[in-house]
Amino acid sequence: MTKNQIIKLLASGFYSGYSPIVPGTTGTIPAFLIAFFLIGNHPDFIWATAIVFTLVSVYISGQAEQLWGHDSKKIVIDEWAGMMTALILVPHSLFNFMVAFLAFRGFDTIKFFPANVAERLPRGWGVTADDIVAGIQANILTQLIIYIKMVVIK
Repeated sequence: MTKNQIIKLLASGFYSGYSPIVPGTTGTIPAFLIAFFLIGNHPDFIWATAIVFTLVSVYISGQAEQLWGHDSKKIVIDEWAGMMTALILVPHSLFNFMVAFLAFRGFDTIKFFPANVAERLPRGWGVTADDIVAGIQANILTQLIIYIKMVVIK
């Protein structure tokens, strides 16, 4: 494989970003599946994966912009980093992970402050930073929902 082929493979989340229908959401699904089925109930691995995906995303996204243009819809490695961020310290269950997934997609789509400012950073930093912020926002909402479900609703 050439360097450009590797960049396209990784940036597009193993080509999931090529989806003509909601590529950001479609591109997040593999990250969700990796987290739920492969990482599962290992919170240290979620942390490590979030950090690795974030660092890889900054570099790969910057490279992919040279091929596809600024923040192309095909670039979804940033969604992978944001999804893992949304799952940090979230107890492993389908309900909890689905809440994090839906919250992340919502926050990533709407881009509440400071995500809307973070995406203005240059190159791969901007492509990735807004997703990390959306992941943090989704994580906070997910933790709140889990707390309400466990303590208030019982």
